[in-house]
Amino acid sequence: MMNEEEAKIPANHLRIEKLSPAHKDILSSLKSYEQELVNFLMEDALDQQEKMISITYLWFLKGTNDFVGYITLLADKISLDSPLKEEFRNIGVNYKSLPAMKIGRLCVDDRFTRRGIGKLMVEFAIYQAKKVCERVGCRFITLDAKRNEDKSKDSLHFYKKMGFNILKVRQKGTTPMYKDISKITEYINK
Repeated sequence: MMNEEEAKIPANHLRIEKLSPAHKDILSSLKSYEQELVNFLMEDALDQQEKMISITYLWFLKGTNDFVGYITLLADKISLDSPLKEEFRNIGVNYKSLPAMKIGRLCVDDRFTRRGIGKLMVEFAIYQAKKVCERVGCRFITLDAKRNEDKSKDSLHFYKKMGFNILKVRQKGTTPMYKDISKITEYINK
């Protein structure tokens, strides 16, 4: 049984803000076992946003204003030289790649892990992908899941539970994954 501190945090208790220079002072309050994710936020996220490479969204608890994490989204493509090639050839799609939206980074502060925030962030990305699909062609959501010997910190299993499929199997580092937005929009519309 979860204690109060470990209880899931409902979506309506969270506030999402697009990263801006005004947030600079709070960025260092993020604590993560993945120091690379903290470094990206503090050193690169705003610069990449200003250069129109990616957009970072910060997540806060409404009641306390605690900074609980962030997600970074950007444009991508998925190569059809993968197992997807046959599937799309069979429906008359003969392109070498198809457009995608990528979850470039996702980080939940260590104090707030296992409370449903990561899942809410992925659902937020799905919602953003649906909005993109209403205006421009975009077939997939992609990401690179980090593999970790400590299974409790292995994001591959988390994303599999969220319905992502492995695009390429790698022994070390990250594993490219994808989710077909055409199937997501059916889910969102229900």
